Amino acid sequence: MSGATARRRGRPPRAESADTRDRILGAAREEFSERGYEKTSVRGIAKAAGVDSALVHHYFGTKEQVFEAAIAVAFAPALNAPDTVADGPLDAVGERLARFIFGVWENPTTRAPLLAILRSAVNNETAAAVFRRLIAAQLLRRIAGQLDRPDAELRAELAAAQLVGCAMLRYVIKVEPLASADLEQIIARVAPVVQGHLTGP
Repeated sequence: MSGATARRRGRPPRAESADTRDRILGAAREEFSERGYEKTSVRGIAKAAGVDSALVHHYFGTKEQVFEAAIAVAFAPALNAPDTVADGPLDAVGERLARFIFGVWENPTTRAPLLAILRSAVNNETAAAVFRRLIAAQLLRRIAGQLDRPDAELRAELAAAQLVGCAMLRYVIKVEPLASADLEQIIARVAPVVQGHLTGP
């Protein structure tokens, strides 16, 4: 086994730790995206990252914990949605939120990891539990905290369901004519529904 291609065993020097961790996360996102949660292994992630599997366990622990860390990074752009809710009048929050979420999906850089997350969550309960935990704690509760309405958490969940459902049909299942419809047309139709969920009676 040559030095150029051999996987590094054991813990890296401190100076290499951040780079190694990022490399493992990048490999994990690609593995989960290509193979889904069930078919991805810690060994496979380690091989893709060029490290020993012990290092993956050292930095992240179990496969579930690797998945959670990987999707937290991938999902980070969407976690700015609560700031979008707060940044302007409440009577226009539906359009702001719809425009923001669809903007994340329209960007190829952020769309690819989101597709991986959704595919894994749909097909595996462990992955779904991690996804729910992340969404509930870091997104929906923060959005609900911006709403001065009764049943704020339910309202936030219904708004998210509307947007995630549309995203699934447009970007994952690719149902026509939604998949190829003009984005502005979609936002114009979806935004009032999201607004109703968030601020309606």
